Amino acid sequence: MRIIIGGGGRVGTGLARALRSEDKDVVLVDNNARAVKNSQGMDILVLHGDITHRQKFIEAGIETAQVYVAATNSDERNILSCALAKHVHSEQTNGKGELMTICRVRNPMFLEEHQSGKLSKWAGVDHVVHPVDGAIERLMSGLRSSSLTEVIPFEADAYIVELDVTADAGGVVHRTLRESGARVEGGMPLIVGLKRDGEPGRVPVADDQILPKDRVAIATAGEASFNRILRIFGHEHIDFPDRPKVAIFGAGLIGTRLAKAWLDANGTVTIVERDLEKANTLAGSDLGSRKGIEIIHGDHLDKDLLSEIEISSHDIAISALDNDHASIAAVLLASDMGVERTGLILYDADLVNVVRRMGITFSVDRKRVAIDTILAKIHSELPGPYAVLSSVPDVIGICLPINSNVKFAGKTIADAGLPEWCKVAFIQRKNIHEDWETMRPSSSKTLLEGDRLTIFLPPDRVTDLEKKFKV
Repeated sequence: MRIIIGGGGRVGTGLARALRSEDKDVVLVDNNARAVKNSQGMDILVLHGDITHRQKFIEAGIETAQVYVAATNSDERNILSCALAKHVHSEQTNGKGELMTICRVRNPMFLEEHQSGKLSKWAGVDHVVHPVDGAIERLMSGLRSSSLTEVIPFEADAYIVELDVTADAGGVVHRTLRESGARVEGGMPLIVGLKRDGEPGRVPVADDQILPKDRVAIATAGEASFNRILRIFGHEHIDFPDRPKVAIFGAGLIGTRLAKAWLDANGTVTIVERDLEKANTLAGSDLGSRKGIEIIHGDHLDKDLLSEIEISSHDIAISALDNDHASIAAVLLASDMGVERTGLILYDADLVNVVRRMGITFSVDRKRVAIDTILAKIHSELPGPYAVLSSVPDVIGICLPINSNVKFAGKTIADAGLPEWCKVAFIQRKNIHEDWETMRPSSSKTLLEGDRLTIFLPPDRVTDLEKKFKV
């Protein structure tokens, strides 16, 4: 599969790196010389040029491409390049080939155009990636604990959580997974990824030993399971309130989306916004009239104002400002004034690990979410999420269907003959209401036609596993 990526920023290069690890044929196009230079060590074809120029798509071999991803920081350039890519591809293949176009956007207006079906008609955009809602979902899950490094929500109440193993994890450290399974009350959580300093990440096997400071990725069902996982791996946990009281700094796009999400989750929300016009606009909207929300016009760095709204009584403070450094300052002040949990959605990926060392509870890299979302669109033949583990490199998760062509339908997992280099994390099956439900896999569990499996494996093995599932 040849995939052309327009834009050599962090999203474009991160996407190229992930696809190349699957042995995909990748072409990256950018008109910034520095971005081109930084991308030249990835064993991909890198072209210096403008993605709104027809000739550049011809140089990139558009006639043999199956996917074009527009991933620059400009919505307009991304949309225009998708339209041009479609046209050039049709010309070069005499209308006989098909090209999937995926467009990264920031303006919600274009998302609405896509959802109404209009963007595909006037711009040739097949899929739109707008990562804000995905970032909010990750942030809300991650804020349930102060010790989780990453939370990746899957469908049907399934999650992958990543965390460090501490020396206090007496039931598991210096023991193999097999040994720990007999010692942990209720059974050992399902580890699908393991990372140790100085070694690549891998899918562990039963005879792998767990050591202090290891980073593990755990497959689990339901946020209520997070506390048990924390205890097993040596972390303290703090109970999460049934109706959290949330302070949000900023009433822009992210702030308003956060407010709606927390209200929908039975929380109460206080929004602090410096800009009077923004505050008034929100107050006059449908969201602003909902029960449980209070909108304050004022400075989020004003200690007197924060004292007046009783910031210390809030369970969570989240900053949703346009500037990362301003957001960090806002939540650090809230933390200093007594807020126990703090959260951020960041633009700069390098700051994600930095802010954890500052004591901020959980942060989300929105560009990382964009990469994962684009990868899921590229693998659109898959029935569910596609995830790259952020802190356990060299391990990914994909969702595969069990259809009538799969030979092991009706067999147990033990008898399915799945390769040892992969691990089933979830079995998902539709109930009588046609809703997906998540089940923990066990060797004796029977796999039925219509089920879908979430499986973790090295990225260079994806094609091999897809063949086994007849994808």
